[in-house]
Amino acid sequence: MATGVAGVLAGRRVNAEPETPGEVAWSRKVPVRYEADVAVLGGGIAGVSAACAAARSGAKVLLVERFAITGGDLTSGGVASFCGETAGQGEVLDEILTDMEKFKTIEPYKPYPQADHRVFDHHILAIVLQEILLRRKVKLLLHTRFVDVRLVGGRITECIVCGKSGPEALRAKQFIDCTGDADVARMAGFAVMKGQPHSLPMSMMSFVRHVEKQEPQLPDGWFEPVKTKEALPMTSIWPNGPGSNALKIKIPMFDATDTESLTAAEIRARRRTLEVLDYYQRVLKKGWRYDGCSPQIGIREGARITGDYVLTLKDLRAGRVFDDGVARGVYYLDGHKPDDDKRTYILKKSELKVPPYQIPLRSLIAKDGVNLLMAGRCFSAEQLALSSARVSTSCAMMGQAAGIASAMATQKQTDPRKLDPQLVRRVVEERGGKLS
Repeated sequence: MATGVAGVLAGRRVNAEPETPGEVAWSRKVPVRYEADVAVLGGGIAGVSAACAAARSGAKVLLVERFAITGGDLTSGGVASFCGETAGQGEVLDEILTDMEKFKTIEPYKPYPQADHRVFDHHILAIVLQEILLRRKVKLLLHTRFVDVRLVGGRITECIVCGKSGPEALRAKQFIDCTGDADVARMAGFAVMKGQPHSLPMSMMSFVRHVEKQEPQLPDGWFEPVKTKEALPMTSIWPNGPGSNALKIKIPMFDATDTESLTAAEIRARRRTLEVLDYYQRVLKKGWRYDGCSPQIGIREGARITGDYVLTLKDLRAGRVFDDGVARGVYYLDGHKPDDDKRTYILKKSELKVPPYQIPLRSLIAKDGVNLLMAGRCFSAEQLALSSARVSTSCAMMGQAAGIASAMATQKQTDPRKLDPQLVRRVVEERGGKLS
């Protein structure tokens, strides 16, 4: 039975100060519809891994996802590729890969850096992730957005979510922010970091079908078609199954944490897609018919939560090993310049490679919170450290570690930073996580 919690939606701020002409105060009672040991906000690969790992540890887990499917950029974003090392990331990713292999919809394994990515069918991945979550008895809320938190002394007691049933409260003992943009931490008023002066650039994935002959599809007078090779933005051509390709186009200079900026990025990306496609159709005479864009633009960097430790570029270059290391990264520093649309990097290409490095548990614990962990691209790291660690394989490993820690904290009736990190590390390794 649902219970009532007065003022949950704005438990931190409503009526704290008189209204001004530019503000409006509002509050309402919201039913506590859900209760869990661990609540995971955001169903990308980090969120899925966190939920699965916590559930395996015996926790009652609820996962909130704003779209109809989980997988984040890998599915809704159309980025059908696991980047980095897919072996040794832990049992959650192992199970995902095994199921994808059963469907025969993923490339054969090659170790990193012999292959720096592993292509798959993103439509099948969405189904595989759904079934793995249900197999582990994770409670799923799809088409549901995170809205706000109720905060008591640095501890999140409830969060507000909103789906078709309207605003409802979710009460949990531990929370994991896997939103990618630090939504939970930002609503709680916790410290976050953003790219200065700009975030790492976004990319739009679009899809083309091969046909025998294709006339240009962009009508005269629409947008600003690309006419020369020199005018092309960074465009990567990806495989997308028989008779099809995906095009990934760099879209810089937008902020994923700002409503109007993100809206402008989506508009710009779809226009830019047709401008680029026109070049391939009209100039290069490609028989490519437009099949559409992904439902959301691919975001590399939104906001990063300031944790008990901020992983640095220096740590990566040194291949640092931490006493509380619970995840591992190997991918190169994939930091494209944020202020142009060409294939340019922040660093020289000779400076991009890094040795294997560890990600500490402290970088997955929000500095200002009592019971908030994070995983994925909103974890605590410098921008260039993020450019390596943000890839799906490392995000999966971070998620698994955060899920293990949150379940352990629940069972021990304590908070994540009070855990012995060696216990978390031991479980990560027992579950197939290769840390060295």
